[in-house]
Amino acid sequence: MSEKSSSSGSDEDVEPESGHPVEHGGVLSKWTNYIHGWQDRWVVLKNNTLSYYKSEDEREYGCRGSLCLSKAVITPHEFDECRFDISVNDSVWYLRAEDPEHRLQWIESIELHKAESGYGSETSLRRHGSMLSLTSAASALSSTSTSSFKKGYRLREKLAEMETFRDILCRQVDTLQKYFDSCANAVSKDEFQRDRVVEEDEEEFPSATRPDGEHNHNNNGSKEKLFSPASPKGINGIDFKGEAITFKATTAGILSTLSHCIELMVKREDSWQKRLDKELEKRRRVEDAYKTAINELKKKSHYGGPDYEEGPNSLINEDEFFDAVEAALDRQDKIEEQCQSEKVRIPRLPAGDAFSTIGTHRFANKHHSYSSSQSSIELVSASDDIHRFSVQVEEMVQNHMTYSLQDVGGDANWQLVIEEGEMKVYRREVEENGIVLDPLKATHAVKGVTGHELCHYFWDTAVRMDWETTIENFNVVETLSDNAIIVYQTHKRVWPASQRDVLYMSAIRKILATNENDPDTWLVCNFSVDHDNAPPTNRCVRAKINVAMICQTLVSPPEGDKEISRDNILCKITYVANVNPGGWAPASVLRAVAKREYPKFLKRFTSYVQEKTAGKPILF
Repeated sequence: MSEKSSSSGSDEDVEPESGHPVEHGGVLSKWTNYIHGWQDRWVVLKNNTLSYYKSEDEREYGCRGSLCLSKAVITPHEFDECRFDISVNDSVWYLRAEDPEHRLQWIESIELHKAESGYGSETSLRRHGSMLSLTSAASALSSTSTSSFKKGYRLREKLAEMETFRDILCRQVDTLQKYFDSCANAVSKDEFQRDRVVEEDEEEFPSATRPDGEHNHNNNGSKEKLFSPASPKGINGIDFKGEAITFKATTAGILSTLSHCIELMVKREDSWQKRLDKELEKRRRVEDAYKTAINELKKKSHYGGPDYEEGPNSLINEDEFFDAVEAALDRQDKIEEQCQSEKVRIPRLPAGDAFSTIGTHRFANKHHSYSSSQSSIELVSASDDIHRFSVQVEEMVQNHMTYSLQDVGGDANWQLVIEEGEMKVYRREVEENGIVLDPLKATHAVKGVTGHELCHYFWDTAVRMDWETTIENFNVVETLSDNAIIVYQTHKRVWPASQRDVLYMSAIRKILATNENDPDTWLVCNFSVDHDNAPPTNRCVRAKINVAMICQTLVSPPEGDKEISRDNILCKITYVANVNPGGWAPASVLRAVAKREYPKFLKRFTSYVQEKTAGKPILF
């Protein structure tokens, strides 16, 4: 992962940009879709945004997608040490670094950009100034008061508080009542005393009465006492006792009404609580249904993601895996049928130049009769085919000639799984460490073609794409000799299975018969090898193969002096395949696919050869 730093000021300059995280750019593998899988993309992390381009050279054409990291969720994968996922709402990016160390660097950089985004960072505080604190304070106050209001208390607790207040009020009323009673008694006593004093003074010191009602009592000529006239309502005309009785009655009525309200509220609370419980239960069910719907929607929207593809921790079960593979194969069959019906296939060679693509190949001889085929034996003998894999090729050829041509009828380990006319397919179930390694063996008889022709078309890469529909692309890695090459090919993805690739050595041979009454044998053997120019990648699962196409030509004598025609030719085919698919595909799926695809492959290939050789000279 390359890293680029954006320019910033010195340490003494307090600039908003001085605290920003640096820009990052580098190559990450991004999951595109279930057809193309992981693809390398140039990814740039800048200004809290993650963008990707098809390549670094195409940055000037604009990014192909971007994510704002403010609300992004970064999830390192639980099992894949190089993978991490970034999700924003319903958008998910699946990314893989080249190693765990680079993944950690990317995650830390993304988290740093995310932390520096929005209003929560120190940089943003400097950028937005003091207004932020006012807004934040108001927001905090609002949220605090709102939460306090929402928190609240239960109704029973509130009613308990009201009862407490009622008790306090009762005590206060009692206190006031005592005070009022004391005041009323004091006034009554004072009035009584005044009346007695006046009466006694009038009896002992009679005097004149003034016009204004004041009495002048004169003992020594200078001292004078004044008394107000008696009033039944007390001081200032207030009837304290009556007022106290009225206040007490009023407060008693208030308290009685309040008690009644409390009783009603307690009764109503039970009804309200039941209704609330029902509403809460309805809400819970609706929320559960909503969460379930969201999860199902997310599952469907990401159903083509890497978590659902083949792997030790795949989220898809075996039945769903099987159904998905069946559906994908059915779609491929329909596309192939449509291409066949519309003749929209790769342009083939002109009919008169069927073998011109062989170029300098030593099999590019012109018409051969059955008797003259002996002259071409030396062209494909082992002594002419010397290269660094010659020993391995000879071992493979001998093994196939020894074991592949043996009759399987009396071997209980071989199970007949398909029988369609002359074609029979056998299988022997073998598993190692949970991986299906079932050897397959098919026998077939095809009229009108020779073993040489069948093996030529099976071996020649120039016509490979004309009949092989499961290959996405291939190339010849190295040409070892005129009849031995190393081929690398990738097969079409069948989701949710991982894409497979194969690197194999392919050699073609003619094996002379040891008995003059037996036919000669043509053989093509393909077996896996290693090569520095085609190392394994994390995009594909590298499969290992050991395959042989063994063909023998049987000729029935023509009538009279007629020449041998294709009507007199019958080719016996023995096809054996030992494949280690690698990966984690379920055994039931692998066996079902093999049972379905191998017969189709044989019929498709032999039909193609019959079509290509019809009306042409026989090549023995």
